[in-house]
Amino acid sequence: MFENNWESLNKRKVPEWFEDAKFGIFIHFGLYSVPAYTENGQYAEWYMMQLKDENIEVSKFHKRVYGENFKYEDFVSGFKCELFDADKWAKLFVDSGARYIDITSKHHDGFCLWKSDYAWNWNSVDVGPHIDILAELKRALKDTPVHFGVYHSVYEWFHPLYLKCPEEYAQKHLIPMLKELISKYEPDVLFTDGEWDHDSSTWHSTDFLTWLYNESSVKDNIVVNDRWGKETRGRLGGYFTTEYGIIDNGRKIEDIELDRPFEECRGIGKSFGLNRIEGVDDYLSPKELIEMLCSLVSKGGNFILNVGPSADGTIPVIMEERLRQIGDWLKVNGEAIYATRAYTKKEQNGTYYTKSKDGKKVYAIINRFPFGSITLDEIDYNPVMKSRLLSHDSKVTISDDNGKVCLNFENINPDEIRCKYLYAIELRV
Repeated sequence: MFENNWESLNKRKVPEWFEDAKFGIFIHFGLYSVPAYTENGQYAEWYMMQLKDENIEVSKFHKRVYGENFKYEDFVSGFKCELFDADKWAKLFVDSGARYIDITSKHHDGFCLWKSDYAWNWNSVDVGPHIDILAELKRALKDTPVHFGVYHSVYEWFHPLYLKCPEEYAQKHLIPMLKELISKYEPDVLFTDGEWDHDSSTWHSTDFLTWLYNESSVKDNIVVNDRWGKETRGRLGGYFTTEYGIIDNGRKIEDIELDRPFEECRGIGKSFGLNRIEGVDDYLSPKELIEMLCSLVSKGGNFILNVGPSADGTIPVIMEERLRQIGDWLKVNGEAIYATRAYTKKEQNGTYYTKSKDGKKVYAIINRFPFGSITLDEIDYNPVMKSRLLSHDSKVTISDDNGKVCLNFENINPDEIRCKYLYAIELRV
């Protein structure tokens, strides 16, 4: 049994399935998907808060397009999700190679994607599309390799009780809603957020986690993150999180003592919620995304990549394309990613290293076409070592380069290789 304090709760290990999963899909979906707009480089899901500043572009856009009397809450009439198809989403996530998803059960605006007893008439069942989006998506993912997870904001910008007394809000609203969410949907991941204004004691975070780890129906399998109070990121909770490479206050994952798995989250573009002003140049290329995945995994981390569906319930084509491109690569090179561990955290001029959990195999993932020879400065030469290119059946020989492994590739027809962008080589004794 875990005690109600951080010393005890921090002893709970992150369930191994999460560290094996490596790649996940984040989904920011809600009323902000209707305007789907903010200044380039900002977060579109913050539209409700951005409206409070009349001097910024969002407010000017809102008045011009919707009128001065149109409130954020009125967007519920446009959140119809008329083309939402949970089975289609699930198939895409499977095809992407993702092993888990986190969907915004509730963002900072307080709107819920399920019928919550604590958000009467402010959820997707009572109003808007009249759909329990969480239930539909969990059903669609049931018999797939993709774990169902949820994002949940601990605070709500304009909830009257939060504005009156954050601690009372936590006790009477946040904690009961979290327990309702967990009990009803039994997610495998809980990604909390919005914790930064108060410490974990104000949020009563340890109260909830003690219940979660000791009494809930998902106590043995659920994975949680580190966003439980302004003092907890990269220090307390479950796995550590970075966002666009940053933990908080400029800290990066390299700046902390890493005693547990970590996860980088970011959008394909610059926003989590869909931002219609973003152009093609704002979206990372498939090579950039795959290289980011390889870099993070080589450091022992996971990569959760966000998509921002449109208000009609469809995932924008460019986002779908990127997910499929990652999935095509993982179908060929997945054994160098899934269930691996860090071999060395060093990156050698675009080469990323992983190893199997039993340590019998090492993988070198290179970001150039396998042609000629390449020396792996992090791997010592062993005359009995064998090598294999995962994306082609051609022979890869090993030679000694001053005590380091030198890979020698046969000439390969680019049309015959089974992947693009980065290429994984297995090495074993």
